[in-house]
Amino acid sequence: MGSNIFITETTIEGEGDGDAPLAGTTVAVKDNISTAGVRTTCGSEMLEEYVPPYDATVVSRLTDAGATIVGKANMDEFGMGSTTETSAFGATDNPAAPGRVPGGSSGGSAAAVAAGEADLALGSDTGGSIRCPAAFCGVVGIKPTYGLVSRYGLVAYGNSLEQIGPFAETVEDAAALLDVIAGPDERDATTREPETNGEQPGYADAATGDVDGLSIGVPTELLEGADEGVLEVFWDALGELEDRGATHHEVSLPSVEHAVEAYYVIAMSEASSNLARFDGVRYGRSGGYDGNWNETFATARQEGFGDEVKRRILLGTYALSAGYHDKYYKKAQDARAWVKQDFDRAFDEVDVLASPTMPVPPFERGESLEDPLQMYLADANTVPVNLADLPAISVPAGETDGLPVGLQLVGAAFDERRLIRAASALA
Repeated sequence: MGSNIFITETTIEGEGDGDAPLAGTTVAVKDNISTAGVRTTCGSEMLEEYVPPYDATVVSRLTDAGATIVGKANMDEFGMGSTTETSAFGATDNPAAPGRVPGGSSGGSAAAVAAGEADLALGSDTGGSIRCPAAFCGVVGIKPTYGLVSRYGLVAYGNSLEQIGPFAETVEDAAALLDVIAGPDERDATTREPETNGEQPGYADAATGDVDGLSIGVPTELLEGADEGVLEVFWDALGELEDRGATHHEVSLPSVEHAVEAYYVIAMSEASSNLARFDGVRYGRSGGYDGNWNETFATARQEGFGDEVKRRILLGTYALSAGYHDKYYKKAQDARAWVKQDFDRAFDEVDVLASPTMPVPPFERGESLEDPLQMYLADANTVPVNLADLPAISVPAGETDGLPVGLQLVGAAFDERRLIRAASALA
């Protein structure tokens, strides 16, 4: 295949007859989502041989809806990265821009859809990991409201931030996949039934493209520092929405200048706690016991984890350590509350917010690995949404120098229908 889209190719047949909602549809599933009897590696040597005994809720819902799963898609190790280059199984190439990264961490999922290897795909988004690869690969990606989709069976990285969501070529197809996976799950206490005033949420039905009267807020902070070509494509796409009856005005989200710092403190702290179980005894490759358990754990983690995962575990453990908890973690949580307030205030005056999904076009492969900070800062437009638990969608907006550019739309909590209606005017 050459582009290294899948870590494991497999066929998990769907149930039901030809009338099932996703009958005849192929789906790629990110390799941090449990599939019974099919290995689930999280892109890490630590879990190279791990075969889960159960299906994630979203996987059961997929097969119940008639979909056929065709493979476990490559990803940044444990979801940590924006380029799919930290995978222990090698980097994935971008089908829409060969020689460049497909984004991350769900790069394999986006690439599978862009390359036609699957009709649809599932990824997970902790700070942009669905929207970034959707933008870089020129496909549609939805990060649902926190609590709309069950996380049961998703290998945890940052529990308070992450959501599973769909990729597709069109907004309507992504929404049809969201229809199948959304909804409460007794196995995940954070899920809830969205309030729909008695109507069925029917996300795919919302993809009417009707934006007449839609008011769009453009947060000035999310345009700062963006590549000129990206901004040009962004404004053109906004112009297209205005031609169809939408209006836009500038809004301010002052807190987002601290969102990246707050996000990384929270995400890394949660990661250091979540990844403690991979010690070679409970989970992960064995460190070979030689009479000293500390040495055994250290060997397992030294050999099993890659550099980026180690970096984040170390930083997260430091942020949570005695004497630093209030200085870093508590401050980050305060900043998170401030980000939520800013978004709430913005939605008092507009229906949706719009920005470029990524401030730059896809990096060349190898470029960001030399400078992890550059990779973290590229998440500036996506992480505030996860801190605020809101839904967002990335749709292809056009190209700059032949490279894909995504437009991000952000909605109020559980307002996926409005987002889908707006985004479907463009894709």
